[in-house]
Amino acid sequence: MDNVEERKICFHCGLECPNEQIKINDKYFCCNGCKTVYEMLNENDLCNYYAIEETPGISKKDSIKRNFDFLEDPELIEKLIEFSDGNTTAITFDIPQMHCSSCVWILENLYKFDKGVMHSEVNFLKKTLSVKFKEKETTIKNIVEQLDSLGYIPNLSLETNRDDKQKNELKRLYYKIGIAGFSFGNVMLLSFPEYLSFSNSVASEFKNAFNWLNLLISLPVFLYSASEYYISAFKGLKKKVVNIDVPITLGIFVLFFRSLYEIFIGGGVGYLDSMTALVFLLLTGKVFQNKTYEAMNFERNYKSYFPIAVTIQKEGKETTIPVDKLEVGQRIIVKNNELIPADAILISDKANIDYSFVTGESQAVEVVNGEMIFAGGKEIGAAIEVDIVKDVSQSYLTQLWNSKAFDKKYDSKIESSVNFISKYFTFIILVIASTAFVYWMTTDLGLAFNAFTAVLIIACPCALALSTPFTLGNTQRIFGRNKFYVKNTTVIEKLAEITSIVFDKTGTITETLNSETKFDGEELSQVDINIIRALVLNSSHPLSLRIASVLKVTEKLDVENYKEIIGEGISGFVSGCMVLIGSRKFAFPNSELNSESISTNVFVSIDGRELGHFKISNIYRKGLSEIVSSLINKYKLFVLSGDNDGERESLKKYFPNDNSLHFNQSPHNKLDFISELQKNNEKVLMIGDGLNDAGALVKSDVGVSISEDINNFSPACDGIMDAKSFKNIKEFIKFSSTSKKIILASFVISFIYNIVGISIAVQGTLSPVISAILMPISSITIVVFTTLATNFMANKRGLK
Repeated sequence: MDNVEERKICFHCGLECPNEQIKINDKYFCCNGCKTVYEMLNENDLCNYYAIEETPGISKKDSIKRNFDFLEDPELIEKLIEFSDGNTTAITFDIPQMHCSSCVWILENLYKFDKGVMHSEVNFLKKTLSVKFKEKETTIKNIVEQLDSLGYIPNLSLETNRDDKQKNELKRLYYKIGIAGFSFGNVMLLSFPEYLSFSNSVASEFKNAFNWLNLLISLPVFLYSASEYYISAFKGLKKKVVNIDVPITLGIFVLFFRSLYEIFIGGGVGYLDSMTALVFLLLTGKVFQNKTYEAMNFERNYKSYFPIAVTIQKEGKETTIPVDKLEVGQRIIVKNNELIPADAILISDKANIDYSFVTGESQAVEVVNGEMIFAGGKEIGAAIEVDIVKDVSQSYLTQLWNSKAFDKKYDSKIESSVNFISKYFTFIILVIASTAFVYWMTTDLGLAFNAFTAVLIIACPCALALSTPFTLGNTQRIFGRNKFYVKNTTVIEKLAEITSIVFDKTGTITETLNSETKFDGEELSQVDINIIRALVLNSSHPLSLRIASVLKVTEKLDVENYKEIIGEGISGFVSGCMVLIGSRKFAFPNSELNSESISTNVFVSIDGRELGHFKISNIYRKGLSEIVSSLINKYKLFVLSGDNDGERESLKKYFPNDNSLHFNQSPHNKLDFISELQKNNEKVLMIGDGLNDAGALVKSDVGVSISEDINNFSPACDGIMDAKSFKNIKEFIKFSSTSKKIILASFVISFIYNIVGISIAVQGTLSPVISAILMPISSITIVVFTTLATNFMANKRGLK
């Protein structure tokens, strides 16, 4: 025994080393590939990789050096990349080899291997790696070669194959169900003599033959159909996590090996029918859950809840269409601060595109006629025309909306509770099952096995885990049906905790599109009208849109050096004339006059000539009085306006508390005001303009942008509300609270189910098959309850 040679284990991948020749100090490697990867990690001070998990690497044994010269082809690069502004490029790779936390760690530290990589981010569930890099410092070829050297060769298929992968996974699941169902049926058929107590009438030779046939038929179920439960349990235990698949795996193992004991030693027929039935029912329940999750996956298609409109020219007039109606080859108009929804070619002479939503860098990039503009870019300056060259991405805009740059720190109490319960649930169940087994084994070994197996199977936290996503997911869908679109379910949780509501005035509590607009001042010539309309057409501000709608032009003019200062006004050169349109201070900088008015005034000057101002009558939204009355007793209400206080008395009819009205508020003032509220432990809902109030929307706990058929989307907001749904604000907030109560009720139902189920199971009278039937039923019950409860309460609150 002393001569037995102890084999060394590869320090990188954990495989057995064929010899001890390849080593560095006391670290042995199975091949030179693994040794090279270790040297790369060590050279870049990344050996913490091995501290996360023991032998986490992917074996490089027998790997070949691949040639990636094809990645230098410009046409191929254009098809692979998602974005490029000439300096920064973004690309997403499929990394099928990704398998553990160590993989995530090393892939997100890619910048340490390649200094040209700015950022790399892993989506572990989809097994994708998003990389942003500097074009002048590295290339796609270099990055792919680096990934290959680390053992993570990307799947570089040009076709979108993620749907195909999901279909293949579903196909494999159906194969497993088919095998389990076939085996279950046949094992039951061969076990009929036992079921009907005819076993004494059956010759021992046939009895043994039936037992062997049952075992042969059951093996594919044990080895193949149930394999994913073993793998999941093993991976969990390897990371010192006891997940839900651990007790399921124990249950399957107990049934199978107990059956082997019965067949070979005990002289019985075993419980192979129960084992095959258990796996069949578990897999069937999994299909149901997958289908239900698929139906409730709100991020799969932004069209179902993302109401962005784009501006087009139709019969010589500007109009808007929903973004999902946008087609390749269509020409659209993009105004100042608006986002480009799809890859496009610039038709106008030039544009300044801000890609900060994509790259995180706010410096605008100049684009000239004929050049590509990528989706997610924001026009800064005069309105531009672009031709759409790619279909609108099904997920790109929602990825943008859910970017980490706009994340707000929030500790979900619901999620914390679920995580706490799940952490100890499996351990407690294992203790209960083991206690039941020890208790019964002294009197009846069969009962002891039944009790142990049934407890492991019936006590499942799946129903508990489903409560939150299904309730909040269905709430999100109901909000969407009622024209209130929230970017994720966390917004619903935060909305339920609101204590203060801050309203912007213009375009939020007032209607600008239907308001009466008059010009007070010098009589405008047709030339003046042409110049003014040319400038305001470049802005997406509600007041600019209103002015543009009442001016009739005879000539289309170009605008140069267009600028828009949020909260002040717009400027530019039109036909060689310097035009200023906005607040009195902005348009008439040398004027000392001051006036108060119950209307909103927009002042105009051309080449220093103070022409006068547009008086836009403030028409308050229909039902504003009822909305405020329904909210004022429970929430602190505030109005922030950039206008002067000439409208104070009119607003006091709706908001009687004079301290709640604040005028002459710049965007910075609004942000500071919300900060002060939050310092006093207020949970703030801000409702305003998606572009002009972006800072306040980001700062608030929940920021909602009012949309009136214009493209004023900003990723800074948490929700977009159709102006027609403004009257339902109270119901949206109350329904958010109701959703949390429904989740609590589903927790109670799940808890009662588990208590009753375990109480019966510990007695040993509940067979594993019945337990397997009850397990998916609990999940179905929670899904049905949460869906019916949310729909019922929505109808009760008048939300369709």
